[in-house]
Amino acid sequence: MTKLLSQARITSLGYYVPEQRLTNTDMEQLVDTSHEWIVQRTGIVERRKSNEHQYTSDLSIRAVQNLIDRFQKQVDDVDFILVCTITPDYGFPSVAARVQAHFGISRCGTLDINAVCAGFAYGLHLANSLITSGLHNKVLVIGAETLTKITDYTDRTTCILFGDGAGAALVERDAQHPSFISAVQGTKGEGGKHVYLSGLSQTIDGQPMNSPNKMWQNGREVYRWATTTVSEGIQALVQQADFSLEKINWIVPHSANQRILESISERIDVPIERFLSSIEYYGNTSTASIPLAIQVGLEQGKLQNGDHLILFGFGGGLTYAGLLIQWNLDPETT
Repeated sequence: MTKLLSQARITSLGYYVPEQRLTNTDMEQLVDTSHEWIVQRTGIVERRKSNEHQYTSDLSIRAVQNLIDRFQKQVDDVDFILVCTITPDYGFPSVAARVQAHFGISRCGTLDINAVCAGFAYGLHLANSLITSGLHNKVLVIGAETLTKITDYTDRTTCILFGDGAGAALVERDAQHPSFISAVQGTKGEGGKHVYLSGLSQTIDGQPMNSPNKMWQNGREVYRWATTTVSEGIQALVQQADFSLEKINWIVPHSANQRILESISERIDVPIERFLSSIEYYGNTSTASIPLAIQVGLEQGKLQNGDHLILFGFGGGLTYAGLLIQWNLDPETT
């Protein structure tokens, strides 16, 4: 295996979560559950919920504005926007096009990516590819979701999980200090029947779908697949880069469920204290969970420039994407 070619650096990060909190006490009013049961099973204390007039494009725009304000970045010369989401405002136009319109960015390619919870890692990988190929110079990657709008609040096993939020990263050309070291991706499409959101079709693999127009998952099957797949993928990332896990400062998986993170920790023999997560106060935010976890790490003073991180998204598809990167943001100005 060879290291990933890269001439791109992640230079800045922004985030946004809605103001409304959906606590475990609130969940107790909706379904037969308890705060203690939710924390024990998932590690979640609360999540954020968009209001009836907030959509994924609104959260995305706020995350980009946060990036602009914190790092004094210009986005009028961004030449590609990638929005990773499974909850777009519309079938079309894309969320990326709505972000482009809001900021008035001219001559900018726009694309929504549906890789479910692996989306943000896929988006960063594609941004590196677009820049390293020489075709582009400055790419916005956004992971944003309004999952509460597609959550079945009669299903006690899933409704306790999901929240809303957004994260945005700016990836710029920098051949001297690239961020990207190695990458892995993969898909097990036959497992798509275990976690899905119905659309034009109400059947999958010849079987009727549960919870029409709402998310549904077979948690046990997803857990089995995720713990094995992510553990093996992390090992592949370090082997590809001729690294060791001891050299990795932080592991940032998709914050799906605390139990999954603990199982991965045990399988790869890395203490859970070296994991960054956004699960406790934001819940499972799908494509937004990795940038939100990074933001939590920054706020807690854990993550420093020069650190080596493994980002690993996994979910519906079943699909996954992992990246080994070196963290090196520009200085914040606020």
